[in-house]
Amino acid sequence: MKSKKTLCRDLVIKELIEKYGELTLAESSNNFTDLVRSIVAQQLSGKAANTIWKRVETLLNGEITADKFLSVSDDLIRQTGVSSNKTRYIKNIAQAVFDQSLDLKNLRNYDNEEIIRQLTMIKGVGQWTAEMFLIFSLAREDVFSFGDGGLNSAINKLYGSGVVLTKDEIKTITEKWKPYRSIASLYLWQSLDNK
Repeated sequence: MKSKKTLCRDLVIKELIEKYGELTLAESSNNFTDLVRSIVAQQLSGKAANTIWKRVETLLNGEITADKFLSVSDDLIRQTGVSSNKTRYIKNIAQAVFDQSLDLKNLRNYDNEEIIRQLTMIKGVGQWTAEMFLIFSLAREDVFSFGDGGLNSAINKLYGSGVVLTKDEIKTITEKWKPYRSIASLYLWQSLDNK
């Protein structure tokens, strides 16, 4: 793991690496599914998001495509547990892919800032969703989502002894993880999942 030397300079992350072993990113082959799933998962526990996602897959017979989403009524999507707002956001993404105003196949050719800009132009896709896309779909190694509640909780617990740290304090901590902030984030999320 090429990131290990850099990340082990931070003793907290070094301890997490020793505890959880090697965690890595893998580029996804289905960016549309990833984006839609991120919308479904927003502000939900992992368990609730997975339950709803299984219902969405069943509704669409496992065919998670822009065309399929556009052909299904909003009411049917909402019956899976997806909220009205999220249903609109998913349809916005599907429409952007369908009319090619969002080219998911070539998105990986851009830098992080341009990808975030393109994604957040779609109503319903915010900074957090775009950052999760960079990490989990494109396997970009140097992304940190300051708006992620889990990451903030883990940092406050591990670095602040339960005290809520400011964004500037968190930024100072994360700077030393460059260019592997995404990998460090994987360890922070893992520390929450294994309490």
